Amino acid sequence: MGDVAVGARSGHGGEEHRGRPEGAVGPAARSAVASGSESEAAEDSTVTEHNHSGDQGSGGSSSEAGKPRSFWKELPILIGIALVLALLIKTFLVQAFSIPSDSMQNTLQRGDRVLVDKLTPWFGSEPERGEVVVFHDPDDWLAGEPAARPNALQTVLSWIGLMPSAEEKDLIKRVIGVGGDTVECKNTGPLLVNGQPLDEPYVYPGNTPCSVDDQGGQFTVHVPEGYIWVMGDHRQNSRDSRYNQSDKNHGMVPVKDVVGRAIVKAWPINRWGTLPVPETFDQQGINQPISAAGALTVAPEGVALTAVVPVAVWRRRRAAKAAAATGTPTTTTGSR
Repeated sequence: MGDVAVGARSGHGGEEHRGRPEGAVGPAARSAVASGSESEAAEDSTVTEHNHSGDQGSGGSSSEAGKPRSFWKELPILIGIALVLALLIKTFLVQAFSIPSDSMQNTLQRGDRVLVDKLTPWFGSEPERGEVVVFHDPDDWLAGEPAARPNALQTVLSWIGLMPSAEEKDLIKRVIGVGGDTVECKNTGPLLVNGQPLDEPYVYPGNTPCSVDDQGGQFTVHVPEGYIWVMGDHRQNSRDSRYNQSDKNHGMVPVKDVVGRAIVKAWPINRWGTLPVPETFDQQGINQPISAAGALTVAPEGVALTAVVPVAVWRRRRAAKAAAATGTPTTTTGSR
């Protein structure tokens, strides 16, 4: 009975313990039993430790890595990336602008949003005739215009390029003449570029291509290199190059002040559309600038030469006939 009790208390249930009193177990046996127990305990501890470390160590890291981040933790990162991308796009690629006036009707209406290509100027592209361009105020063209007061949201949107900046004084007009061109308006039109009349279907209905007034509506200008001559499509309601001829640039816009070309009407959605160059600017002869000064310089010389040669020939023939009649030989003398 005692042996059975001892075996039960030992908890190992091994056959080698049966029939032996607890005290009869030798040191080697006790050592083996202890070491076996410790080994099993150590083995159990190792597995437990391994499992525990797996839960908290590598297993914990993998579970944390595999677990998606909280939306609220990722939101600031996403916003930061979006702001950086928007700023880069605004600076180098495309920027949105709002139309503040009626000067480009009906091509553009007040409140329209247009996208402006800012990339091509970085590669040396310059404005061409017929393009609608946005440019910085060359010399107080907007003097007297009320300054906009944006709220906080508009300020943020303008900073990232989704709205125009209220601090930037920009205008939008159509390029009529580029460097080397001669642009002319007489009476009500048509508008002439290098002597070629323009067919302008984009001019506001009811307007004439040229304005009859003494403030600048009647003009003949020669556009210097590095400048452009711009006019609004609403000819009788646009303060453009015509009416700024008294400024330091004589109404011209420096190419360096051009922000970019308006390529798309983006908003409102029902007015979405592109802004192509009208076909009238592709007509033959428009790319041949008139050199009035050159024509005036050459013309008198040509007329003089045409008049002198027949007279000289006639005089020589008359002298030859007179000499033949008198029998005197002719001689040629130079003028002194």
